Amino acid sequence: MNRGWVYREQVARAKAGLTVLQYYTQHYRHSNESEWQERIASGQVLLDGQQVEVNTQLRSGQSLTYHRPPWEEPEVPLDFEVLYEDQDFLIVAKPSGLPVLPGGGFLEHTLLWQLQQRDPQADPVPIHRLGRGTSGLMLIARSPLARANLSQQMRDRQIHKVYRALIGAAPALKNQFTITQPIGKISHPVLGYVYGATPDGLFAHSEGCVIQRKAATTLLEVTIQTGRPHQIRIHLASIGYPLTGDPLYGVGGVPQLPPPTTTEKLPVPGDCGYHLHAYQLAFTHPRTQQLVSFVCPPPVELSEE
Repeated sequence: MNRGWVYREQVARAKAGLTVLQYYTQHYRHSNESEWQERIASGQVLLDGQQVEVNTQLRSGQSLTYHRPPWEEPEVPLDFEVLYEDQDFLIVAKPSGLPVLPGGGFLEHTLLWQLQQRDPQADPVPIHRLGRGTSGLMLIARSPLARANLSQQMRDRQIHKVYRALIGAAPALKNQFTITQPIGKISHPVLGYVYGATPDGLFAHSEGCVIQRKAATTLLEVTIQTGRPHQIRIHLASIGYPLTGDPLYGVGGVPQLPPPTTTEKLPVPGDCGYHLHAYQLAFTHPRTQQLVSFVCPPPVELSEE
């Protein structure tokens, strides 16, 4: 069991007029109305620090807090390797299955929490994110200088990121290819929305090359020029080549959801099973202004044999 958590948020102007029950039921669909009603009635939800009724109407700017009691988190691999560290940043080799940030039932079983326990005086800040099922290089800022400088490099697309990805047989796929499919939000019955290939989404740019072809699989290296959520998974699926084992994104780059009449668990972006590895990372050191580059050896299924 973890130690529980307090979720704090401020009521936006657009949400004023909703009742407390409506607010939580509409925003956090992982729980149904009766579950939220029970939590509010038992005092787990506070409005401006005071216990509140389920039908209390919200005003813009009010403070909501949800005191979630301790819960049993799913088991994940908690071992990770620090490949490099100095006063400004860490380079971590994240295993597949370990979430980076809290969310989706994970709090202490996350890379960020484990880094905070490793050095309680530090304030580690991930400069980018990897999906839970993605392994490989993570860049973590340790100093205010690094946080500001590396975040600016990320916004300016000056951080070079190369991934290894595994897809099925692709005899028609060119050895080198470019994908610029826009990525935007798509409705999801549990999460509210997930990201996928949409005609009116945000610009996204990936460059890929085939590095090995086999009878049943194709090994790729993909360089991303933008950092949209789940970009490689969505982009490869959008051109007809979803990642091997991806439980969410199929051909077309949109979520593959079972019919609402089934009892099958709905897939979410944090589900594992796909094969994607952050292989290489290069950027300018925030203090020395020298170019630095790191490589994380891929798992065997993403290695050239």
